[in-house]
Amino acid sequence: MAERSTAAVDVADNSGDKPLTAEADQSTADGVAQNRERDTDIDEAQGSGGTEGSGKASTPELHSGHKLARRYRLEECVTRLDGFSSWRAVDEKLRRAVGVHILPADHARARSVLAAARSAALLGDPRFVQVLDAVEENDLVYVVHEWLPDATEMTTLLASGPLEPYDAYQMVSQIAAAMAAAHREGLAHLRLNPNAVLRTSSGQWRIRGLAVNAALRGISSETPQRTDTEAVGALLYAALTQRWPYESDAYGLSGLPKDVGLIAPDQVRAGVHRGLSELSMRALANDGATASRHESACTTPEELVKAIGEMPRIRPPEPTFTAPPEYQRTTYQQGTYGRPAPHPGVTQPVPAPPAPLQSRTGKALKWAVSALLIAALGLGSWQLAEVLMDNGSKNDDTNKTQTTDGNDKNSGKTKPVRTLKIQSAQEYVAKGDAQHPGDVGKTYDNDSSTYWRTASYKDGPDMNPAFKPGVGIVYDLGSAQEVSGASIGLLFGGNHTTVTLYGTDSMSSSVPITSMTKLGSVRTAGTSAKVTVAKPVKSRYVLVWFTALPYAQGDNYSNAGYKQAITDLKFTG
Repeated sequence: MAERSTAAVDVADNSGDKPLTAEADQSTADGVAQNRERDTDIDEAQGSGGTEGSGKASTPELHSGHKLARRYRLEECVTRLDGFSSWRAVDEKLRRAVGVHILPADHARARSVLAAARSAALLGDPRFVQVLDAVEENDLVYVVHEWLPDATEMTTLLASGPLEPYDAYQMVSQIAAAMAAAHREGLAHLRLNPNAVLRTSSGQWRIRGLAVNAALRGISSETPQRTDTEAVGALLYAALTQRWPYESDAYGLSGLPKDVGLIAPDQVRAGVHRGLSELSMRALANDGATASRHESACTTPEELVKAIGEMPRIRPPEPTFTAPPEYQRTTYQQGTYGRPAPHPGVTQPVPAPPAPLQSRTGKALKWAVSALLIAALGLGSWQLAEVLMDNGSKNDDTNKTQTTDGNDKNSGKTKPVRTLKIQSAQEYVAKGDAQHPGDVGKTYDNDSSTYWRTASYKDGPDMNPAFKPGVGIVYDLGSAQEVSGASIGLLFGGNHTTVTLYGTDSMSSSVPITSMTKLGSVRTAGTSAKVTVAKPVKSRYVLVWFTALPYAQGDNYSNAGYKQAITDLKFTG
């Protein structure tokens, strides 16, 4: 459906390290043309050399150290152009880094930027860089957003070469699913390019600037879904080939040869995954390209998500182990240092074995070793006799029953249970809105007074699959670990709390639950749940998934309804 959509939020460069050369955007109503810009993305222009638009309000004179709302301290200007500026700042109240876009309140686009930022903030999808605040104050409009210090731009990733097939598959799967969710809520990006796509240290792909990047530049489109779909196709094309799929160079990538047209990625670079090559062409097909097998074009993010789901899944590469080099003894270690080298063809005398220890020290050593052996044999014989006598007495006593515990004590010890360390976590959003993605870390901070909570639902106790099949959090254990169970502290007691553990190969919400490995499930009426895995399974990522919630009264945070909260969670292995 070709709806007119205006884009909204996030622009500032997360890396903030090196200035990039940029040419001012030409705002146009054609969103497709905006996504096919030939020049380096103006979103990431840094420093103060940007060109201000004629007839527009100038950026206020701000400087490092300036505070907004007596809370956000500006640290470094990363973009200044067209009447607005973007900064890396510090939220002194929460002691964390944030990004801030600032423009005068009388700027021609100030109202649309505020509206776009507030709309994007309501989405609450963790796959997007979150808008934290959108304020008009003291003749300024400013938008505060997350700053991800551990994230790397796709532009930087592609500087060293194309992505591996698995990484490219993960990128397009997560980005397409995120954009499909945004468009379901009526939000478009319209500035989706390698500078707007970030990969975190955990391997999750995130998008910044949803709607706001375009609003800052007055960009709109008559076909927003088609614009964003083609942009995802261009991202995949660049990931596979390290080339930009148009004639002009952009984002540090070389364009295609002139007068050749759009050719498939597997014709640009050898070894490109055939299925991914065709997928990128289907997303770019709205500009006249055709897929090599003549599938229908993907003109919306939803269609692209469906096409990805029909592909065979691309598995991560198997780890390769290289045998250590064979240890080579040096000439000195071989005992020939300072001796003449043997002549070829001459038989060398075989060295005689060393004489046995004849010294006083050698004799003492032999006696000591002999004494130890005799003592060990005696101790072993005594223990064996004791065991035989115990077994005999047990067999003779017909009134006693042999137990598993007694046998275990004689046969061996059980493997000790250990707590697995959680590296990071994020919400799993199967459908609809996220719950409270900023609080997931409170579930494993060893503080039972803090918690992550679900929304309060009117219908229950079972979640409504048509509306929301469940809610939960994916945890990253850092590496594949043998998971034997989980203990989950809950805030609300009451019947029907149902929680299931799943092993998955990614933190992404685009991975369907049907493709995950079910580890165990439990239903409880108390304030704790203990899930036991019958047969321990190795997995790096574990989803804790609630499908039924108890009824609880209203509190300071939510109304009465069906809801739950995790206060403290531990995995065992």
